Amino acid sequence: MTSPLATTSDDAEALLPSPLQATPPPSSPRRWTRPVLALVGLGAVAGLAGFGVQGDVASRTVLVAGVCLVLWLTELVPPFVPTLLLLGATPVVLGPLGSEYRLSSVLAWCSDPVLILFLGGFTLEVAAMRHGLDSAVARHVVRLSRGRPRLLLLLVMGGVAFLSMWMSNVAAAAMMLAALRPLLLASPPGAPLRPALLAGVALGANLGGMATPVGSGPNALAVSAASAHAHVTFAGWMAFALPLTLLMLLLGFGLVLLRFPMRGLLTLPAQPARMLDSSGRRVLAVSAACVVAWLTEPLHGVPAPVVALGATALLFGTGLLKREDLGRLDWSTMLLIAGGLALGRLLEHSGLVAHALDGARLEAWPREARLGALVVVAAGLSALMSNTGTAALLMPLALSVEPSASTPILVAMGCSFGIPFAISTPPNAMAAGEGLDTTELLKLGLPLMLAGCLLVSLTGPTVLRLFGLP
Repeated sequence: MTSPLATTSDDAEALLPSPLQATPPPSSPRRWTRPVLALVGLGAVAGLAGFGVQGDVASRTVLVAGVCLVLWLTELVPPFVPTLLLLGATPVVLGPLGSEYRLSSVLAWCSDPVLILFLGGFTLEVAAMRHGLDSAVARHVVRLSRGRPRLLLLLVMGGVAFLSMWMSNVAAAAMMLAALRPLLLASPPGAPLRPALLAGVALGANLGGMATPVGSGPNALAVSAASAHAHVTFAGWMAFALPLTLLMLLLGFGLVLLRFPMRGLLTLPAQPARMLDSSGRRVLAVSAACVVAWLTEPLHGVPAPVVALGATALLFGTGLLKREDLGRLDWSTMLLIAGGLALGRLLEHSGLVAHALDGARLEAWPREARLGALVVVAAGLSALMSNTGTAALLMPLALSVEPSASTPILVAMGCSFGIPFAISTPPNAMAAGEGLDTTELLKLGLPLMLAGCLLVSLTGPTVLRLFGLP
């Protein structure tokens, strides 16, 4: 799950050990530029609302949506604040212009089954963290390498990507870094092992979120947006996204080895074996049953959100999760996704996007070129801003340019490729905070971003058509 404040499950700010808290390195320019960018953006929004559009609905929509987007993209405030602002300001500012903008209608914009799906994913994440399943995966990854550095790197990238498929990429990276910490501390200065492992953790956490609908915020928005054209099942998403994730992980693995060649054997620090207790095994059973039910939805017909509700009820009802664990669920990301849904509906109802595209003449472009441009723009914006905020901005525009089920999915994939900078995602910031040079992230992340955008642009529409998503 990927990008700052975004990642589902890349938008989460999990309860992490303080040494691994996802804070940007001290030299991060974002600390200084965010307030300036926010002021510039708000000024541009005010000018556009006052002089750039015609009609009360358009100008008021620009004002409300523009302020929320500036706050989302610059991350000047916590990510849930713009959602609350959007839900409160829309009825006040636009409510007098039509019943479709009143509070009951605005709240209905957010009532999407994808939010329930994410609730189940977040519940499984909290249960895994409470009972040690995530740290057990990280420890097994280190032990299975048997001291072979290349295999260790491959397992680290695969392990953190697997965790990121089901939980926050921040939490996934934190658990893996915690398991690797003794090895990182024992690595001699200048040895390639330390930067290679840190880069592997960052790339694995960033790319793993593509593979499942609950892997990142943009995925949730894509599933909701695509539902107007075709039903996207959990298994259907994984059928086309998991091979792409594996391919990008292998490409990232090769790039890391080219940059940091490693040979010989390692002496792994001794780590005491810790067996899962009975509660941990029950959580594992519930999680496995939930994932199997998600993947077999076409066979039994029970929608994935209903399965997520059942798993949530079971975990709390059996005492595997306590009352206080309810507060550990990532409500911030839930509100962020709800805000993205509401923003898309606001732009749709106001007709603002259609009006903005009237003179663009994008219909003259080949379809592949239009989709490719959207993927590249999504990756470029996500490299500098919140990936869920980027998705909320681009998906209504993208659907107006190319109204199809595949369009929002390709935009979501593009958002996951915005990974070249230390400020692009929390796992990148964590790796930089552990000592990885930010230029190394750029040397690895930029080729991956370009390769991913090219691959998705050239093959994505065809592959999605094979899965019934035109």
